[in-house]
Amino acid sequence: MAAVSQLQRQFIEYTASLYNEGYLDDQFTQLQKLQDESNPDFVVEVVSLFFEDSEKLLNNLATALQQKIVDYKQVDSHVHQFKGSSSSIGAQRVTNVCVHFRNCCEEKNLDGCLRCLQQVKHEYILVRNKLEALFRLEQQILQAGGSIPMME
Repeated sequence: MAAVSQLQRQFIEYTASLYNEGYLDDQFTQLQKLQDESNPDFVVEVVSLFFEDSEKLLNNLATALQQKIVDYKQVDSHVHQFKGSSSSIGAQRVTNVCVHFRNCCEEKNLDGCLRCLQQVKHEYILVRNKLEALFRLEQQILQAGGSIPMME
């Protein structure tokens, strides 16, 4: 049983660090609250959809910004979608970059947009890796016969 309580403590500390470092906000807590016995994979499913959408949006953004004549309305519409999906799972740092990205679209600032694309990619990969690590930890707890501790 010691292994389980150690994993649970690790899970709580790791989750807390994700909030403290601004990777996640309360929206993620809201998602976790929607998960129950009848829907045990809810968070993983929602977040996996976010990963799929993000990969598509990042590709669309890269393509849109490589055009000879950049359609900033189209770029902005992709960024708006990205901002919506990242804020819906509580990926706070991704959301924050998207806000800045939309300002660059408004100013039709190509350099700014390209910098934001790199930043948003970077933040997305960070949060993806961190959430994947969190889900692995959850799996370990469940496999060890423990339950996932709820964050306050």
